Amino acid sequence: MLVAFSVSPSGTGRTDGSVHDAVAAAVRIVRESGLPNETDSMFTTIEGEWDEVFDVVKRATEAAGAYGSRVSLVLKADIRPGRTGELTGKLDRLEQALADSERA
Repeated sequence: MLVAFSVSPSGTGRTDGSVHDAVAAAVRIVRESGLPNETDSMFTTIEGEWDEVFDVVKRATEAAGAYGSRVSLVLKADIRPGRTGELTGKLDRLEQALADSERA
């Protein structure tokens, strides 16, 4: 499965509204998990089995939550049993489709 998530604390007490320290703490948990992952400007995506992925999401959410009095979690999952390598595989297929359409 792939899980894309975004986590952000509120009630941080920061006057500039920045949450980068909290997000860094969450991403650190993800990277240390050893699961395939990617982080972009909006989401972190993790690939693995249900229990291991959600354990990482929970720990990352708790890490970000330590920076504020409340935490928001946005999550999207692609559950496709029996598939692995989809973190890059889906993108590879998209790029191939785009290249094919340009040649047509």
